[in-house]
Amino acid sequence: MARTFDDATRRNIAELCAAFARLAPADAAPTLKRAAVAIALTEGDDGNGTTFLLTRRSARLRAHSAQWALPGGRCDPGETQPRAALRELHEELGLALSERDVLGMLDDYPTRSGYLITPVVVWAGAQAAITPNPDEVASVHRIGLDAVELDDAFTFVTIPESSRRVIRFRLGGQQIHAPTAALIYQFREVLAGRNTRVADLEQPVFAWK
Repeated sequence: MARTFDDATRRNIAELCAAFARLAPADAAPTLKRAAVAIALTEGDDGNGTTFLLTRRSARLRAHSAQWALPGGRCDPGETQPRAALRELHEELGLALSERDVLGMLDDYPTRSGYLITPVVVWAGAQAAITPNPDEVASVHRIGLDAVELDDAFTFVTIPESSRRVIRFRLGGQQIHAPTAALIYQFREVLAGRNTRVADLEQPVFAWK
């Protein structure tokens, strides 16, 4: 069932994020480059329900080109994760938001490529004017929260290269992998009031570089 996009939903998600027991960064964190992504909540295209913004990265990018991703990137020196997520939202999608719009943060996720990603939950508003930067974003999509709450939205498989489970998020005919799938999965669990950890969920081998 779709979550109505209104102030009551905003308050509810903010409360769920506040109740989430976020883990402190692992001891290995200083060896990883800090990064942040935004789980940016806005109204659905049809005016019904709450959605989050998911992008398809430009095929011209040097790293992880054409992959599905949450808006985000590397933190600048001295920059907090919320500020980095907000800056990247503006650079990638033209959304000008402030720290007042931040609802909370989820667990840091260490990637095989050497980053420690912090998901920042942001309320982007009903009339979010999105202008994708073509140098970074090929397309932007509004994904209803009801889509991630389906019982079969996420699957877990094993691969010969790792003892950890690989997570996949099924979106129409597409399979979205970690780290993006892992971050979305944890957000789904937060919405259900569960403190589910995802740092041990594996990425597919093609994303290890």
